[in-house]
Amino acid sequence: MVEFHRVRVVFVSLFLCGLLQDALSFYLPGLAPVSFCKKEAGDKNSEVPDCKSTIELFVNRLDSVESVLPYEYTAFDFCAEQHEKRPSENLGQVLFGERIELSPYKFLFQNDLQCQSVCVKSYKTQDAGDKAKLDFLKKGMLLNYQHHWIVDNMPVTWCYDVGDNQKFCNPGFPIGCYVTDTGRAKDACVVNADFNDKDTFYIFNHVDITIFYHNVENEVAGARLVAAKLEPKSFKQSNVDKPDCTGPPMSLSNKFNGEIRIPYTYSVKFLEDKTIRWASRWDYILESMPHTNIQWFSIMNSLVIVLFLSGMVAMIMLRTLHKDIARYNQMDSVEDAQEEFGRKLVHGDVFRPPRKGMLLSVFLGSGTQIFIMTFVTLFFACLGFLSPANRGALMTCAVVLWVLLGTPAGYVAARYYKSFGGEKWKTNVLLTAFLCPGVVFADFFVMNLILWGEGSSAAMPFGTLVAILALWFCISVPLTFIGAYFGFKKSAIEHPVRTNQIPRQIPEQSFYTKPLPGIVMGGILPFGCIFIQLFFILNSIWSHQMYYMFGFLFLVFIILVITCSEATILLCYFHLCAEDYHWQWRSFLTSGFTAVYFLVYAIHYFFSKLQISGLASTILYFGYTMIMALIFFLFTGTIGFFACFWFVTKIYSVVKVD
Repeated sequence: MVEFHRVRVVFVSLFLCGLLQDALSFYLPGLAPVSFCKKEAGDKNSEVPDCKSTIELFVNRLDSVESVLPYEYTAFDFCAEQHEKRPSENLGQVLFGERIELSPYKFLFQNDLQCQSVCVKSYKTQDAGDKAKLDFLKKGMLLNYQHHWIVDNMPVTWCYDVGDNQKFCNPGFPIGCYVTDTGRAKDACVVNADFNDKDTFYIFNHVDITIFYHNVENEVAGARLVAAKLEPKSFKQSNVDKPDCTGPPMSLSNKFNGEIRIPYTYSVKFLEDKTIRWASRWDYILESMPHTNIQWFSIMNSLVIVLFLSGMVAMIMLRTLHKDIARYNQMDSVEDAQEEFGRKLVHGDVFRPPRKGMLLSVFLGSGTQIFIMTFVTLFFACLGFLSPANRGALMTCAVVLWVLLGTPAGYVAARYYKSFGGEKWKTNVLLTAFLCPGVVFADFFVMNLILWGEGSSAAMPFGTLVAILALWFCISVPLTFIGAYFGFKKSAIEHPVRTNQIPRQIPEQSFYTKPLPGIVMGGILPFGCIFIQLFFILNSIWSHQMYYMFGFLFLVFIILVITCSEATILLCYFHLCAEDYHWQWRSFLTSGFTAVYFLVYAIHYFFSKLQISGLASTILYFGYTMIMALIFFLFTGTIGFFACFWFVTKIYSVVKVD
């Protein structure tokens, strides 16, 4: 039944793209506020219409910066709600391993509570099952796994000082911490001097929750929640059945044998805050991440590169090409033309079909699909539809668009394959539909097998994988065939000059005009425009930091497109001047080589910035990185080819050929 439910949710998520989700799962800042009213604990009267009194706390999967493997909340044997129905998850949440479920922490609005008991977990070290649960809990503390709690669709944050009178608000808090056998306090153990026993774990089994609200003005009744903060604490409790939240911290020594009882408690209080409006309630989290100045520096750095390249391209187009074309068109005889040199000598070969034209056309089709998907996704993200509050919407929208964009992929692949003189149209359309998506799916499936073996919440159920395959085969593939049909039906692309029957011999090239050096140099400038933005993207994926700067990302996306185009055009012109007319594959690989720099940077990021340990986490990191590198290669390579195709067509369309 659970499998069927997941399959159904995936289909609904893909077809509706989040636009027709439940009110609980769809969120647009400023559009879906929830009002809360005070109700006494013993009051049996019905609640005020459209005004809640019960505040539910949801728990999400736990993750760590030291491990790629997320786990469900119940995997660590915390207090759980046994009979509550879990909220539905969209496809993006399933892909990212989010597993939201209702917790036993429930509050009444404006009803402060002190040291309330949630449950008591008992473990006998002699029992194999209990020992396994306790060892897994200790492993979570050793790897610094973080809770992620949600109240009114906003994260419950742990805010602490980071120096210079600044506070950092983390949308998560640790399970506990560990003091090594040498007495060194790791991670959160540094916050409490009482955490000093060697070779001992300390679990945060108590939380002080503070919920801030803002009274709604000019309305009949109700208030809206604008912030939820907590402070994790550890108490051993002198009497676990009647806790008082005092005493020494709850320690779990590795040398202890016998029964261990861990009481879980909480306190909650409500405070009115008139300064925070509901529409800006995420700001205090985002403002604690001081990235804006760095982002503007990155944008200015990228703009300087773009202006430099634009100046060079303009100089070539307005001066060199203008003079060359004018002089060429004034020639009266073929003998005069034969005296010319450089790019004009290869006009009869410049549109010669490339070798492996089938593969190039397939890459162009997949790259077009990725380009349109990225552009539309970022555009909607800039409008706020895919904000962090709408969990999973970004990935859901991207997958939906990719599935629905099979038609342009098939059309572009077929159109260019036909222009290359290809006749195996069945092979072309099959490769377009299955080659690149198949490589991505095979990599993803292997990574999913590892996640299954590790028992991670990020492992997709078998039924969901079957549903994704069905969407690929039943929607994307037929749309690719439709696009290919129209692409082959349309007449071939007309080139401005005729192609000679006998290929011209390419003269000996200097080092800088040889294929490999040009390709390697071509990817440097595009990568230089994005590497700072890339750092924040990798942080959001692997260090679990919140990413919200979609305006910056969209601007960098535009800069990347321009930089890839201009860098490829410059190198293409230099190669044509050197009488090398093999520009098709070279233009694709020149800008596509940016993905190689991305891969090198990802390796550097892994060894210098991350603290990931374990073979499974390492394989998962590089497995998913290879998927991102392939997508980035197709995306940038397609941009370079189209830019170079436009440039070559433009400069040879005005050349008079007798």
